[in-house]
Amino acid sequence: MRFLCQIYTSVDVDGRLTPNEMNHLIGEHFVFDEGLRRDGTLIVSDALELRNKSIVIRPNGDTFSITDGPFVETKEYLAGFYLIDAPDLDSATDIAKRIPSARYGAIEIRPVRILTLRGDLAEEG
Repeated sequence: MRFLCQIYTSVDVDGRLTPNEMNHLIGEHFVFDEGLRRDGTLIVSDALELRNKSIVIRPNGDTFSITDGPFVETKEYLAGFYLIDAPDLDSATDIAKRIPSARYGAIEIRPVRILTLRGDLAEEG
């Protein structure tokens, strides 16, 4: 079963880590990633650009409004993710607790839904 482990960081953490601490954290992620790759758990992982380089689009009638993002009424933002393959939520939770950035923010674990078209809907379309 696939799980998306979303890494959330607080804006208050930005700038708190020294460059050496940040390099150490990144190194920890590389080691963690390699371990997940070796045991066949890791599908993909990546860090996201800093929040000042993103936008949010929302429907606004027939058009869309575009605002600087990624803020959705919170001081936390999505900083990175892991897409993993684990037998169940408990196993995914055990893996997510070991994500190095978990020490600095929150990790949301969400099962991935594999969408398919039912045969009767596919034939109608």
